[in-house]
Amino acid sequence: MDADVSSPKRETASDFHHVPESIDVLIDTTQFPLVWMQIAAPSNKPGDSPFAEFEALLARKEVFILLHEEDLVEGEHEHCSEEMEQTSLWMKSHKDELRAFVKASIHIEPSTAKRLPSKALAVAYEKFWGYPMLIAATKEEALAMVQKLLAGEPLKAGML
Repeated sequence: MDADVSSPKRETASDFHHVPESIDVLIDTTQFPLVWMQIAAPSNKPGDSPFAEFEALLARKEVFILLHEEDLVEGEHEHCSEEMEQTSLWMKSHKDELRAFVKASIHIEPSTAKRLPSKALAVAYEKFWGYPMLIAATKEEALAMVQKLLAGEPLKAGML
């Protein structure tokens, strides 16, 4: 009897069909490789898992950058333990792709008072997701960061 030496089962979006409906993410890919995300906003594809949309991005096998214009503190969506567990499982099964194709997640936060505490969050964020979280004061600054990243220039996590 041969032992099964196949690689471990990879989690896909269909494995997360029981994710609570409270996970709403608007993912706008119309400016790819810039991918605008809005947490707790209705999806363009109601009924689709945000995991499925993110998997479709990863399946392109092209580098992209996530951008967020939401308030880093007040706009933060509270995740229930089931959401956090499902997100963690999905992330772990896609860690290599996330590191390969997501150059960074850039959050636009005009308030200096809110940007400063985000530096600590950026370190934990990168450890969890495998790509850096960068902070910009303006959309223009964020777009300048995008150009540097796409040109291969490294940026420091939590950059203000």
